[in-house]
Amino acid sequence: MTPAPPSNRRLALLLAGLAMFGPFSIDTIFPAFLLLGERMQVDQVAVQQTVSVYLLFYGLMSLAHGPLSDAFGRRRVILGGLVLFIAASIGCALSRDLTTLLVFRALQGVTAGVGVIVGRAVIRDLYHGADAQRLMSQVSMIFGIAPAIAPIIGGWILLGGGDWPLIFWFLVVFALVLLAATGKWLPETHPVEARTPLSTRALLRSYLQMGTNPRLLRLAAAGAFNFSGIFLYIASAPVFVMQHLQLGEGGFAWLFIPTIGGMTTGSFLSGRMAGRMTAARQVGIGFSLCAVSALVNLAYVLSVGQIALPWAVLPIFIGGVGMALIFPILALAVLDMYPHQRGLASSMQMFLQLMINTVVAGVVSPMLSHTPLHLALGYAGFFAIGASFWFWERRCERRREAAAALA
Repeated sequence: MTPAPPSNRRLALLLAGLAMFGPFSIDTIFPAFLLLGERMQVDQVAVQQTVSVYLLFYGLMSLAHGPLSDAFGRRRVILGGLVLFIAASIGCALSRDLTTLLVFRALQGVTAGVGVIVGRAVIRDLYHGADAQRLMSQVSMIFGIAPAIAPIIGGWILLGGGDWPLIFWFLVVFALVLLAATGKWLPETHPVEARTPLSTRALLRSYLQMGTNPRLLRLAAAGAFNFSGIFLYIASAPVFVMQHLQLGEGGFAWLFIPTIGGMTTGSFLSGRMAGRMTAARQVGIGFSLCAVSALVNLAYVLSVGQIALPWAVLPIFIGGVGMALIFPILALAVLDMYPHQRGLASSMQMFLQLMINTVVAGVVSPMLSHTPLHLALGYAGFFAIGASFWFWERRCERRREAAAALA
C-alpha cells in the first residue's frame, strides 16, 4: 500500500523544484562563458566542456538513481543526492582552475539527476492513467521555467557586478531550500515491502533486458531525439544569443523565454487533454507541431541574411509546444512497461536521453552552431529522427494488435 498522496499542488511544486536543479546547473553558467574563459585563460571550446563533462556524468549516474530508489526508498535517495549536490556546488564555487572546476562539475552531474529520475517514479507510485499524466504535465509545466530563468539569473548576477563563482553559490542556496522542503513535505512512496534488493548481478541483468527491449528503445529514442532538437539550441545558446542575435549577457531571455514558454504551454495542454484524447493522437499532434516548427525555422533562416527577433525564436516556441505534448505520453509508457521496477525504467530512459544530449552538447553543437542555417538543419533533423522512431513503434503496435486479434 502506498501512502495517501499529499496536496497535488504542493507535490507538483516540490517535484518540479527537484527536477529544476539539473537544468539550473547547466544554464545558469551560460552568461559566464566568456568571463570563465578570460579568468582561466582557456578558449570557448574548453569552457564548453563544463557542460559536456556535467552531462556525461549525469547520464552515467542516471543508471543508478532509479535502482537505488527501488532498493532504499525514494525519499532517502533524493535527500542524499541533494546533500552531495550542495558539496559539489561549493567545490565549483571555490575552483580556481579549469581542471578542478571540471572535477566538481562531474560530481554535480553525478547527483543532479536524482530529482527528475526519482521524481518520475514518485508520480507513478502514487497515480495511474490520466491522473499520472496530469501530474506529470503539471510538473513539466512548472519545471519548464528552469531553463528560461536560469541563464537570466546568471546574467543578472554578472550584470550586478558578481563574478562567476557567485553563480555556484546561488546553486548552493537553491539546493539548501530544496533539501529543507524535501525533508518536510516529500512522503516515502515506495514502502519497504515493495523494495527490490540491490544486487549488481540482478541490476546488470535487468539493464540488459531493458537495453535489448525494442519497444523501450523505440519509445525512449523517440522522446530523446525529439528533445534534442530543442536542446541543440539550448546547448548553443552562448553562440546563438551573443553572436547570431548579437545580444549581450542579459539577452538570453530572448531565447529561453519563448523556448520554455512553448514547453510550458504544451505541458498545460497535455494536462487538459488527459483522459479526453487518446495518447497516440496527442503524440501525433505533437510531432505535427514539431514538423511545422522545423519547416518555418528553415524557411526563415534561408530567407534572410541576418536573423533577428522575434522571428528567429518563434519557431522554437512552436517546437516546445509539440515536444511537451509528446513527453508525458512516452515517459509514462516506458514506466508502465516495468510496474515493479519503475525507478530502474526511469533511469534507463533518462540515461539514453542524457547520452544523446552529451553528444549534442560536446560534438553536434560545436559543429553546427557557427551558422544559423546549420542549427536549423540540425533542429529539423533531430525532430525527423524522433518522429521516425515513433511511427516505427506505431507500426509495430498495430502488428501486435493484429496478431492478438488472430490468436
